[in-house]
Amino acid sequence: MLKAGVLGAGHLGKIHLRLLNQSEKYELVGFYDPDASNAKKVVEEFGYTYFENIEDLIDAVDMVDIVTPTLSHYDCAKQAIAKGKHIFIEKPITNTVEEAEHIRELLAEHGLRGQVGHVERFNPAFIAVREQINNPMFIETHRLAEFNPRGTDVPVVLDLMIHDIDIILSVVRSKVKSVSASGVSVISDTPDIANARIEFENGCVANLTASRISLKNMRKSRFFQKDAYISVDFLEKKCEVVKMKDAPEHPGDFDMILQNAEGVKKQIYFDNPEISSNNAILDELETFADAINTNTAPIVTLHDGTEALRVATMIINQF
Repeated sequence: MLKAGVLGAGHLGKIHLRLLNQSEKYELVGFYDPDASNAKKVVEEFGYTYFENIEDLIDAVDMVDIVTPTLSHYDCAKQAIAKGKHIFIEKPITNTVEEAEHIRELLAEHGLRGQVGHVERFNPAFIAVREQINNPMFIETHRLAEFNPRGTDVPVVLDLMIHDIDIILSVVRSKVKSVSASGVSVISDTPDIANARIEFENGCVANLTASRISLKNMRKSRFFQKDAYISVDFLEKKCEVVKMKDAPEHPGDFDMILQNAEGVKKQIYFDNPEISSNNAILDELETFADAINTNTAPIVTLHDGTEALRVATMIINQF
């Protein structure tokens, strides 16, 4: 079992602590949090071991799980790598692209593994259709959330939209050609609602909307490709696959047939895959353990995290 330590015991940090503690692939050694009063509450409630300084925790583990505010990701990662530790780092990977690239360089120099916490890659609805998403040419995403003061220290692009940026970059095998965007600050000092259009060199276009001042929560993505429409509801963990094929010569009474202006007939049918329930955060942590143990690339690499941050930064620079 890999010895794991968590940096940061906030809302998400507590979730990571609980899952690492129950995982059969890790031994949870303990955690560090600069807020001593919060750390004391966590110890009293859950019984995890608290380290009073970050160096002692890093020395005691094989893998450092960085679940601190984004501004501290870079320094935490550097300290862990300098001591020869693998790192799991929450999204966004760092505050700047330059920091992310430096972390990648350090990790490579030390021969260590790193993974970024883009948890939607492990969403069961996305996993169920991932292999069917093939060369999409138009993508539309909506990620809407009710207002929560937590996370408003960064623009909504880094808080919410970056999830969808990573998903899009994972399925579109082409370089970004151009980005246009607009954002509005309604409650926070940084944009609370944003829309972005990403154009890729292969002609694919992605239209992304993110808001943290909505009246309801929504996390939906739609992928349009030749002869298929694929919808993923990341919140409800549901998916829908609508495909088209040449219509049979003698269609049945209930077959859905479309005919275009040229007289070509197509049959519409549903090919919805089975969705297997899972705990996405536990899966991302445990597949990282597998990557460390087998010396293979993690599912979400630091390169992936850097590219998602690069595109997010391009969007923010449009505001």
